Formats: sequence, C-alpha cells, structure tokens
Amino acid sequence: MTGPAPIRRSGRWIERWDPEDEGFWQATGERVARRNLWFSVLAEHIGFSVWTLWSVLVLFMGPEYGLTPADKFLLTSAVTLVGAVARVPYTFAVAVFGGRNWTIISASLLLVPSAAAFAVMEPGTSFSTFLLVGLLAGIGGGNFASSMTNINAFFPLRRKGWALGLNAGGGNIGVPVIQLIALAIIGAGGGPRVLLGIYIPLIVAAAVLAALFMDNLASVKNDTGAALDAAKDRHTWIMSFLYVGTFGSFIGYSFAFGQVLTNQFGRTPLQAAYLTFIGPLLGSLVRPVGGRLADRYGGARITLWNYVGMAAATAVLVVASMAKSLALFVPVFVVLFVLSGLGNGSTYKMIPGIFQAKALAGGLTGEAAAARGRRLSGASMGLIGAVGALGGVGINLAFRQSFLSYGSGTGAFVAFLVFYGVCFAVTRAVYLRRPATRAVSTLTAETKPQLSYAEV
Repeated sequence: MTGPAPIRRSGRWIERWDPEDEGFWQATGERVARRNLWFSVLAEHIGFSVWTLWSVLVLFMGPEYGLTPADKFLLTSAVTLVGAVARVPYTFAVAVFGGRNWTIISASLLLVPSAAAFAVMEPGTSFSTFLLVGLLAGIGGGNFASSMTNINAFFPLRRKGWALGLNAGGGNIGVPVIQLIALAIIGAGGGPRVLLGIYIPLIVAAAVLAALFMDNLASVKNDTGAALDAAKDRHTWIMSFLYVGTFGSFIGYSFAFGQVLTNQFGRTPLQAAYLTFIGPLLGSLVRPVGGRLADRYGGARITLWNYVGMAAATAVLVVASMAKSLALFVPVFVVLFVLSGLGNGSTYKMIPGIFQAKALAGGLTGEAAAARGRRLSGASMGLIGAVGALGGVGINLAFRQSFLSYGSGTGAFVAFLVFYGVCFAVTRAVYLRRPATRAVSTLTAETKPQLSYAEV
C-alpha cells in the first residue's frame, strides 16, 4: 500500500518520513532522499577541500617562508585536530537547525578560513599566524559529521551502506580535487591565492544550491538520552577505534603524502603534486564500493580482511622507505589509500547494523528495532567520526617525530603496521568470533529477523 506523501511546512520541512515503509519509499521517499544526497555530497565535498587546504598550501611554501618540515607537520596536525573536534557539535547541529538549514550555514562558514588564508599567504608571515589561520580551516572537517547524520536519517537500513558510502566518498573526493587544482596552478606558475580565489565562489555556490534543493526532516531531533546511551555503549568506542584505522589513515595520509615525498624522496612541489592526488582520489571513489560490499557480505567481514591488506601494504612501505625506493613506495602507498577507502565504507555500514542487532537482542522487533537502531547509530556517528579523524592527527604527529628522530618516515610506518594488527584482532574478537553473536542468536526466529554482528 502506497504511503501518503510527506507533509511540508514553510522552509522546506518534511513532517512525515518513514523510509522503512516500502510503499512510502517507492512513492516519494527515494526521490527526495536521492536529491538531498546529491547536494549534501556537494557541500561536504567543498568542506573536505577546505579542511585539507593546508596539505596543498604547504607545497607552495618554499624556503622563503622559513618553515621546517617539523613546522609543516605540526601545522597539518593542528588543522586535522580542529576538524576532528568540530565533528561533535556539527552532528547535533542537524537536529537544532535542520539538515538543509545547517548545510547552508556550514557551507557559508567555509568562507572564513578561505578568506583568511587568502589574506596571510605570503612570505614573511609568522608561523603562529599560519597556525591560527590553519586552525580556522579545521571547521571544514565538521561538515562530514553533519552530512552523514543528515543522510543517515533519509535512507532505510537496507540502503545505508550504499548511501553513506556515496555521501562520504563524494565528500572525500574533495581531497584529491583540491590537490589536482593545485597541481594545475603550480604547473602554470600560479600562486596559492589563485587556488583560494577559485574556491571562494564554489563555497557560495554550494550554500545557494543547498538552499534551493535540500530539505529538513522534522523527525530528526537531538536526543540527549540517545547521545548518553551511545557514549556509554562499548560498541561506540570500539567502532571509533576501528574508524581511526580506516578514516584516520585516509585523512592523515592525505595531509602527509606530499610532505613525505618532498622531505624523504627529494621531490619538488610540482613533482609531489603530480603524485599526491592519486591515492586520495582512488580511496574516495572506492568508499561506496566498501559500503556496497558490506551490504552484501557483512561489514565486519570486509573490515577484517581490509585490515589484513592494510597491514601487508604497510609492511611493504617499511621496506620501500628503508630502501628509498620511490618506484615501490608510490604504488604501494596508493594501494594503502584504496584499502583505507574500502574500510571507510565497510566500518560506517557496521554502525547502524550493530545497534539494530543489539535492539533485536534486547527483544525488540520490526520497526521498533529499526527505530532503536537509527536512534543510537545516529547519536554515535558524530563521536565515531570525531575520534576516527583524530587518527589523522596521530599520523601527522608520528611522521613529524619519525623525521625528527630518523630523518625518514620509516619509524612511523612501523607504528602503523602494529596498529593495523591490533585493529584486525579487535574486529575478529568482537564482531566475528562465535560468542559475539550468542546474545542475538538466543532469540527465536518468531521474535526477530536473523541478524548477527557478523552480518552488520
């Protein structure tokens, strides 16, 4: 039976939204959800570009700027940190302002760090000034959390892996796109202000398009109880840890790749720019694939084997770094980017499935279980996204210390290899060993669908 069309009030608000109702979804839900998804992707894409702006700007900053490699790694670490912290308030802003309204606001805020960077980007500016302006760019990292929270509410559970993967992947592509634009500018002999002059009108366009084509969901409300329940749930923190290994790697390597090439392998800024965009581009494009594979085979299974691949690639990078083999280092680093993108998709797919599995284990069924899962997964996503992004801070600080101590990134890669091994062990122990599914499997087939953590 076809559900009624959503009732709207002024300001593009949708009062009724039930994506789990197949009739509603087929009649109106899918069309509206997809439209909001595309414009959310655009705004998030620009946010990622602004967040990772300084990974590109440091390539423009030659000896005349007076910054050491350690200064540059510290600068990018600080930008990453602000982006991670901003994800928590951005998650709750969707319910306060509405998904459409907050997309307009958050996109418009990107004008502040872009204009500030335009003003100070010249030799003679102090490192403290660069650091302060870089911190402003961190707000671009918050756009991911609000976008994911918003899109999570639009799609049914069976489509979340694809939708969240596409939303996040489209946003992640903001990293290689700004690097490609920087490549073109450096190749043409242009300066950093040309890059900023391109992005300022794009920010305005993203805000205007969100105002014209996106919607607010009245059903999305901040639930303090859900936030507290999510914060108390061990799975929120376990998934945060696993997301450090996937997204933390993606964003950390995105900031650091160019600097490793210039400092360890002696590449010029132009030579580094020719290479740095490839990994983030492929890692972004493959993120929806990770979500799709997780929809089909189970997020925990895909995540587990993904960590095996990431550990293997990192072991090869240790060898390449010690041998100073650029020919080996670059393709394997690109493979590591691709695996981090796959893992981003599979880990985020796990989140709603885990909380729905817990709801089923607690005796809820049908829509009640789905609603409980949506409530807790939505509340947990901001925390998971924020903690995961802190992995990018750790990666840049690890590279900084490795270069200070050894003059290369080898020590950092050894630390990353150990970390991926721990992530593998945690994924297997919590989500794939048989005892992990016991609480769910004790319920009878009459009271619940068959769903285990291994299938999330």
